[in-house]
Amino acid sequence: MAETTAHDIQAKELNMLLVFKEFCDAHNLRFYLCGGGLIGAIRHKGFIPWDDDLDIFMPRPDYEKLAELWPIHGDKRYTYCRTTRDKIYHDAGASIRDEETTFINRHSVNEDICHGLALEIMPIDGCPKSTVKRFFQLMWAMTFALFNAQRLPDNKGKLYRMLAGCIYKVISKPSWRYHIWRFAEKQMSQYDFDTSHEVTELIGSLKGMKLRHPRQDFDHVIYKEFEGYQIPVMAGYERYLRLIWGDYMQLPPVEQRVAKHDAVYIDMNNSYTNYKGIHYLVNEHR
Repeated sequence: MAETTAHDIQAKELNMLLVFKEFCDAHNLRFYLCGGGLIGAIRHKGFIPWDDDLDIFMPRPDYEKLAELWPIHGDKRYTYCRTTRDKIYHDAGASIRDEETTFINRHSVNEDICHGLALEIMPIDGCPKSTVKRFFQLMWAMTFALFNAQRLPDNKGKLYRMLAGCIYKVISKPSWRYHIWRFAEKQMSQYDFDTSHEVTELIGSLKGMKLRHPRQDFDHVIYKEFEGYQIPVMAGYERYLRLIWGDYMQLPPVEQRVAKHDAVYIDMNNSYTNYKGIHYLVNEHR
């Protein structure tokens, strides 16, 4: 590893967040801090001291508009990244990645993609009232996650992981997997965010996927201090945090106060392109 501290990573992440916020403000796109960044904003007024990433929620309409607008109008230092037919990021959401840094995740070492530090972005979708329709929405969400991420999941339970391994062996052709996840994504996201009574998180942990939230918790933002800046969070952040983490103001045990990434190489001062054939695509280079 290049000599990199959590503070170095946080400084880069904060700059990305501020650029992202400026872009969203200019284009009227809604977003909210989520995950560790949200806990950090509420509990620490900034980063959780040992954390080294930031996650963003966007309502599905804004999430899709971002995909259209960023490649045209976004800051060229940061690349919009999302799995396509030809580029596989092994993450079901989108991200904005810093082209001038290196953050190579273990699950992507064999991919010729942008390996810069990422600001992770995930959609919030409308949720159907019908129990049957909700069942199928979750089924399509699991199918999407399986074939879009194309890696054995760590956060959906042992049974799902075993089933995923078997399915990958049977459906191994990349083009088949692409058509399956594209269809699944359309099915799971068919319920309009702005008119649904409830909304849901379909990308992430199994626990998060199963939860339904009142839309009013997400239909407007409030601002919280984050590293000296005012950053939007969902209006219902308290209820959301309690559902996911329980007593989110309580610090975890000391042994759990570590970053949870699984990176094989990190360098905040040099572009990942310098490490092609060294830390990623090693076998192809040879």
